[in-house]
Amino acid sequence: MEESGRVDRLSRLGQGVAAVPPGIKHTFWGGTVTATKASNFGNRATAILLAGTMLSAVPLAAHAQTAQQTPPAAATDAAPAAPPAIDAAQAAAAVSAPAQQRTITSIRVDGSQRIEPATVLSYTKLQVGQPLSNPLLDQALRDLLNSGLFADVAIDGAQTGQLVIRIKENPLINRVILEGNKHLKSDKITKEIKLAPRQIFTRTAVRQDVTRIIELYRREGRFAANVQPQMVALDQNRVDVVFEISEGPKSKVRQINIIGNEEFSDGKLRKQMATKEARLLTILSSNTSYDQDRMAYDQQKLRQFYLTEGYADFRVTSAVAELTPDKRDFIITYVVEEGPRYKFGDVTVDSDIRDFNGERLAAALPFHKGDWYNAKVVEDSIDSLKETAGLVGYAFAEVEPDFHRDRESLTMGINFHIAQSQRTYVERIDINGNTNTQDKVIRREMRLAEGDAFNSFQVKRSQDRINSLGFFQDKFEIKQNPGSAPDRLVLEANVEERSTGEIQLSAGYSSLERFIIQAGITQRNFRGKGQELRASVNYSSYSKSVQLGFTEPYLFDKSVAVGADVFRRDYNAFNYLGRDRQTTYSQVSTGFQLRAGIPLTEYWSLAGRYQLSYDEVGLDEQFFSDGECDPLKAGRYLCDSLGDRLTSSIGYSLINDSLNSRLRPSAGNRLVFSQDFAGLGGDVKYVRTRLEAAKYWGVGGGFIFSVRAEGGYIFSLEKSRGPGIDKVRIIDRFYLGEPQFRGFDIRGVGPRVQRIPYTTDADGNQTLVTDKDRIYDDALGGKAYYLGHAELEIPLGSGAQELGLRPSIFMDFGALFDVKRPLPTAVFPTHVDADGNTIVDPIINPVLDGEGRPLYIVPTDAADNAGKITTCVTGYADTFGGVCAGSSTNTAYTNSIAPFAERFYGFSWKPRLSVGFGVNWNSPFGPLRIDIAKALLSQPGEDTKLITFNVGGQF
Repeated sequence: MEESGRVDRLSRLGQGVAAVPPGIKHTFWGGTVTATKASNFGNRATAILLAGTMLSAVPLAAHAQTAQQTPPAAATDAAPAAPPAIDAAQAAAAVSAPAQQRTITSIRVDGSQRIEPATVLSYTKLQVGQPLSNPLLDQALRDLLNSGLFADVAIDGAQTGQLVIRIKENPLINRVILEGNKHLKSDKITKEIKLAPRQIFTRTAVRQDVTRIIELYRREGRFAANVQPQMVALDQNRVDVVFEISEGPKSKVRQINIIGNEEFSDGKLRKQMATKEARLLTILSSNTSYDQDRMAYDQQKLRQFYLTEGYADFRVTSAVAELTPDKRDFIITYVVEEGPRYKFGDVTVDSDIRDFNGERLAAALPFHKGDWYNAKVVEDSIDSLKETAGLVGYAFAEVEPDFHRDRESLTMGINFHIAQSQRTYVERIDINGNTNTQDKVIRREMRLAEGDAFNSFQVKRSQDRINSLGFFQDKFEIKQNPGSAPDRLVLEANVEERSTGEIQLSAGYSSLERFIIQAGITQRNFRGKGQELRASVNYSSYSKSVQLGFTEPYLFDKSVAVGADVFRRDYNAFNYLGRDRQTTYSQVSTGFQLRAGIPLTEYWSLAGRYQLSYDEVGLDEQFFSDGECDPLKAGRYLCDSLGDRLTSSIGYSLINDSLNSRLRPSAGNRLVFSQDFAGLGGDVKYVRTRLEAAKYWGVGGGFIFSVRAEGGYIFSLEKSRGPGIDKVRIIDRFYLGEPQFRGFDIRGVGPRVQRIPYTTDADGNQTLVTDKDRIYDDALGGKAYYLGHAELEIPLGSGAQELGLRPSIFMDFGALFDVKRPLPTAVFPTHVDADGNTIVDPIINPVLDGEGRPLYIVPTDAADNAGKITTCVTGYADTFGGVCAGSSTNTAYTNSIAPFAERFYGFSWKPRLSVGFGVNWNSPFGPLRIDIAKALLSQPGEDTKLITFNVGGQF
């Protein structure tokens, strides 16, 4: 390979090793045996060995004598002598001369730096006193080179028996450096390669690591990746190994070709595959890259699709993936054989279990003779028959389908055989993996106990209840393992703890409130006992609140839940006039609530509660005149709501819950009927009734469809409070808007009063303002409401799922209505101008002193007391009500209320409608939810909103 050649070239730097391919080549010159890496050590190496032996036979004796006379140090430092010239006669004599037996008299290692001589000798089979032969030396060279520790090896003294093993050690790796890797982190590559600091450098190891790195990139779909190894020589025989990586682009699937399909189009078949063609719409998908395993999976998906359509003989005869020359794209081609389409033939069920009636079971199957064959329906029927057997205690019942294919009539007959099985009982329940949650928290959700008869329905119900706790991983399952006897089984619950603490941070923007911030902390599995502890703080221009709560789901380990909440809520209703905040009324509620609940059946439960709260309703000082609420400033409907009151209420909820999860349900339903009765003491009396319902379906392919609805009505038990005043106070009514009704602002739906000031246009005509920032808008709430949601959660590809993206589309509809229309706040005087137009005039009221006397202003041009306020019509008095002196004619001191039109909106029961889409994202800073909704149906005056978002975290 090209990479191998590069490694060979780079490895020569600083080592003095000949550039030869792998293998061993050795040569005898004057008693010296040398070895380096060579390309082929086969017959050719053997021939070289024999030739060298014959040609050097004559001078060996003389060289041996010379070597014996040479001092050891000189022999060590001397370089191998050049081969002497040999004529043909000498060669012939050498061949005919008898071989002389040699023996190893001594062994010395020369050139070792880090490796001890004894270690070098341990890699060879050479020993003093051992007969010396060419195969023995040859094997010694092989063993030394195969150790991977040496770059060069030579053996001197082969003729004298005084062997000197000359070695050149491979360098030591100082660092392994990765350059150019952006999409693959260095730690991921480092785990796969073998080279590491303080290890011996070898070219073989470099080649292997290059192959490993390239394979890593191919797994990531980067088939154009290229790796160039470099070696930097350092002192003390050390090197830095540098892998220069060119990652290249991801190799996408440019095209998927399907040959042989006649019944279904290429596009429909491509939709069945996990692999997708690289297109603009699939830019976020991770399935557009080539993956061999995914390609095998796609073949299975094709077969499954055809089998569900009745093509029982379908097969993929060929699947080829071709890489384009630029290594950027793949072209995948499938060759298929569809075969004929089959129908179901005779469908029967026979059972060796006497409790089962085969005819009844066959009649209950979802398919019958004459229907198109569908392998998926057959698989579901097998599972259904097993579940049916499990309902009566046969946990390990085996259902074997026996197919009878008739190629002439194109029918597929099936007989489901239920094999004999024993009734099983629960021997033991094992719970594993709960490092934080106590065993009893899980066991009390089990619908089966040790010793009970097995029931698959109860196992499924137990699984759903444990999932609903929200303490463990999604898709938790209870395994059924054989017990100590054939009629015994062990239920194994392998749980994986998840974060049960939540830190929520919500931020939003409202045209009414501007910025909103909410924070809360909840621990749903406090101390591992399943208890819930929560605290929340809300802060905005709209409201401020603090709430603490605690819930014990099993009091004294009994099926009785109790809880308590303490709260203080400070709510301010206001508008913005331009950029100025105009507060309308404030409500401060302080109180507590006690809760308790018991199960009635497996799915029905009853909850009760008692709440005591003290409410203070007030208005800003700007709406008061002479110490009393001024209807002209605040509105009659707000003045009627002022006061402090104590509310003592008792209530209950009847709940039916069969959801498979309370956090992220995908199946089941929930129904809640609630009533609260106020009047158990206190100042307020009413009956509030609410009904909530929800239904979830898994519609296949990962899609989850849900329908939710709720409604409520509050009926006052008090006497009439006067004309134009509803008996239900404004703080006790229902309100509708964000976040329940997406597409509308907080309290943006339902009855409201708008006070629209008059202004003068460019032509001098009196008209109503149209700028929303100048309109006073007050929500009145309602005594009745209904609200519905229809939502479809859309699954995404594996890449988006890894990011935690869960998009959905939704439709919300509802209405808020039924409140008594307030009386008009004021009737403004009018006059007709010269053009015949009716002009609305302001209301002018005299300003009075504390004793109710009208006040006057001394003219500014008066000689004395100019501009001062007095009770004198003429002249001036030093005190209000004093003796007037002087002759100035004073002007009445008055204030005026600018004219406005009062409009009442939103009193209709007709539905409001919004549609939109949203997405949940498990972002790095916590779960994020964004909704974009458009209000399609609304009533005049209602406040819509396009975008909402909130974010939170878990611990």
